[in-house]
Amino acid sequence: TYGGWGAHGGGAFSGKDPTKVDRSAAYACRWMAKSVVKAGLCKRACVQLSYAIGVAKPLSLFVETYGTEKEGLTAQLITDIVKINFDCRPGALARDLALREPKYNPTAAYCHFGREPYVENGMKFFSWEDPVDLS
Repeated sequence: TYGGWGAHGGGAFSGKDPTKVDRSAAYACRWMAKSVVKAGLCKRACVQLSYAIGVAKPLSLFVETYGTEKEGLTAQLITDIVKINFDCRPGALARDLALREPKYNPTAAYCHFGREPYVENGMKFFSWEDPVDLS
């Protein structure tokens, strides 16, 4: 389950437009955390993103690994790998995770996370559950 938990703002999924970072960044953090764990860079990860209104690039991106990094790596090195491999601008997240497709009824029930990604009628569902190959 890649840790099976994550921190987010209380209203992150309540009626938010997918271009708002409350929703898109929560999905992206899950996507990035799953990717670093699946790549074997660490055993546990929580990704933190912070934004400012009107600024496209995040003010901060940090990967907390709780001391579970692979030997020879540090949380900072893993953070740098994430910064190189993921574009965290809101528009890029909406594009990369296909968030502008009208598909939010399935996410409204049975949780946003821990679901199998799938394609239906040409739309990608739960794409943040499909890790990026970072090996």
